[in-house]
Amino acid sequence: MDQGSIARILKQVSGGEDEIQQLQKALLDYLDENTETDASLVFSRKFYIAQWFRDTTMETEKAIKSQKDEDSSEGTHHAKDVETTGQIMHRAESRKTFLRSIIKTTPSQFSTLKMNSDTVDYEDACLIVRYLASMRPFAQSFDIYLTQ
Repeated sequence: MDQGSIARILKQVSGGEDEIQQLQKALLDYLDENTETDASLVFSRKFYIAQWFRDTTMETEKAIKSQKDEDSSEGTHHAKDVETTGQIMHRAESRKTFLRSIIKTTPSQFSTLKMNSDTVDYEDACLIVRYLASMRPFAQSFDIYLTQ
C-alpha cells in the first residue's frame, strides 16, 4: 500500500477524526461525481454503502459477544476490554450515522456535498478501494489461510 498517497488523500479530504470514514466519503464522492459517465457506478456506490453498514454491524456484534464472553470468564483485563468495547461501539455508531446520512441524501443535494473533482482521481479511487479492502477481516487473515 502506498501510505504516502493515502496520507495525501486524507489531507485533501475534509472530515472528522476517523480516517476510514474520510476515505469512504472520498470514494463515495468520486463515484457520485462520475455517475453521469458510467451508470454502473450508482450500483457500486450503493453496494459499498451497504457493505460498510454490514461490516459496522458485524463489528458491533463481535464486540458485544466478546464482552459477554469476558463477563462470563471475569478475566483480569475486564475493565480494559469493556473500555475497548465501548470505544468500538461509539465508533460503530458514528460510522452508521455517517452512512445513514449518505443514504438519506437526495441527488439534488449531491452537488452541495461534493468536494473538488481534482481531489480524488481514478488511481486514487483504486488505491482507496484496495486500502479499505485490506482492512476487512478476510484480507487481514489471508496470509494465515495461505499458510495453512
